[in-house]
Amino acid sequence: MTSTQVKTILLAMGVTAFAISLIIFPEISFEASIRGVNMWWEIVFPSLLPFFIVSEIMIGLGVVNFIGVLLEPLMRPLFRVPGAGGFVWAMAMASGFPSGAKLAARLRQNGELSRLEAERLICFTNSSNPLFIFGAVSVGFFYNSHLGLLLAAAHYGGNFFVGLTMRFYGLKNEKKTESAASFSLRSAFSAMHKARSQDLRPIGKLMGDAVLSSIHTLLMIGGFIILFSVLNKILFHLNITSLLATGAAKVFSLLHLPSELSIPFIAGLFEITLGSQMISQVQPSDLMEQVIVVSFILAFSGLSIHAQVASILADTDIRFRQFLFARFLHGLYAAILAFLLWKPVYEQSFIPSNAQPAVPVFLYEKTVWENWLFYLQQIGPIFTISMLIAYLFFYVTAKK
Repeated sequence: MTSTQVKTILLAMGVTAFAISLIIFPEISFEASIRGVNMWWEIVFPSLLPFFIVSEIMIGLGVVNFIGVLLEPLMRPLFRVPGAGGFVWAMAMASGFPSGAKLAARLRQNGELSRLEAERLICFTNSSNPLFIFGAVSVGFFYNSHLGLLLAAAHYGGNFFVGLTMRFYGLKNEKKTESAASFSLRSAFSAMHKARSQDLRPIGKLMGDAVLSSIHTLLMIGGFIILFSVLNKILFHLNITSLLATGAAKVFSLLHLPSELSIPFIAGLFEITLGSQMISQVQPSDLMEQVIVVSFILAFSGLSIHAQVASILADTDIRFRQFLFARFLHGLYAAILAFLLWKPVYEQSFIPSNAQPAVPVFLYEKTVWENWLFYLQQIGPIFTISMLIAYLFFYVTAKK
């Protein structure tokens, strides 16, 4: 048998086994599905949709070309990508994954990036948004708002080092490019006007297309969130997670990390929210050890995010394997930075020698991120339903 045939048989067997598991564990599957849906329509959809729509409109209006010319002197020497990559990097940090992959794929389809440049770009523009790091993980899981700065520094710093590392990727196969242009506002405005002149869509059509494209992507993301939420839960109940954790425990022992973190670590490799929550609940481990493992999981971003990125990249010629390698690299960088920054960023800044006794969780004053997370959970479902109705309206209108 050929390798293609073997791959087909293995995929068919895996999907069949998953379908049988859904029948055997209907209640578990249903609960996991509800959890995935709640996460999607309360937080993911309302937090990502505005960024997606605004990004599409900015691309259509030529604003990305304007930013690209301005950032060319910075992005080209550092990361060997065009200045437009700076726009993707900023939007990805603000909105979270998989925004970086979506915007990089969009620029590649427009011909603004070569394949090698797009592959470099997606490697260091995959990041969690600040809301998840500061609100969900540091406050929601660890009940410690001070951890947010440390986790964010390790996460975004790790991405920066991934970008510096991946700048050397594909140098032999890349044609020699011109040196980065100097800073010029006139050239930036000229590039924006030229891009807008080539896009003949009126503003109403542009906004409608932005809504359709953004919601279509978010529907796909929601499907993957639900799928991997169910898959993760089933693997746990089939003791496959425990089996995989046995190998992880041996690696952890070499790194002087407690073996109790191995099962949450494996869960986090599939889905970061569940894994991060489980890690925060492991009692025998030290807080620094928990933060190191959480930093790796946040950087690796979970197979659920990987599947979303792979689906987005499928419409382009951008290869996925470089993205996968970069996620392992990001995980290592983030874990090392969390260890190195623990004392200067966390201990010396937030644990003074005269620290007061721990305050009960219910007496903590809510942070801005926690308030924003709570606000999203309250209005998220209403916002999601409203935008889905708008999506149907634009979809029907576009068909006429």
